[in-house]
Amino acid sequence: MHTRRYHHGDLRAALLTRAEQTLREKGPGALSLRELARDLGVSHAAPSRHFKDKQALLDALALAGFERLAAALTGSREAAGEEFADRLAALVRAYVGFATGNAELLDLMYTVKHDPAASDALITAAHQLGAMAEEMVAEGQRSGEVRQGPVDAIAMPVFTTLHGYASFAVSGVLPAAEVESGLDAVIAYMLRGCAPS
Repeated sequence: MHTRRYHHGDLRAALLTRAEQTLREKGPGALSLRELARDLGVSHAAPSRHFKDKQALLDALALAGFERLAAALTGSREAAGEEFADRLAALVRAYVGFATGNAELLDLMYTVKHDPAASDALITAAHQLGAMAEEMVAEGQRSGEVRQGPVDAIAMPVFTTLHGYASFAVSGVLPAAEVESGLDAVIAYMLRGCAPS
């Protein structure tokens, strides 16, 4: 599928948009700065003004993904109210929704962040997700809704359960029809793990 040819405006944004389309359609192996330039109707050298190489493009795609995911999770928590159970449920649903809607991007995000060449900005963005989960657990502890103990020791099993469920959902291990219906049980499991003794 070819997009409208690029003529003016923000080439960097156009490259990222087209790169994400290619990622969805063909996977990361098909990403090429030269092909993106051809798709957008610019010289093959034009993308190098924004991305020095393919790794820089992958970093930028992953960083944009982490930023979108963080915005979705923050929005879900803010809309959920004050109770820990409601905030956790909203966060879980937002994360799984992002994962199922952006499976290839999520995979790239977690693959690229472990690359030794990953940018500091990308590593920081990835760590902010963990910090968000820890902050929510700490808030739950302060309100008496979450058991006391080291915040990271409580947040880590929550996040790994969530990411594991999302991974099953996007890989097809869970039939698509069961992804949404299974969330209630996953949320209940997480809440039991966080509950005060």
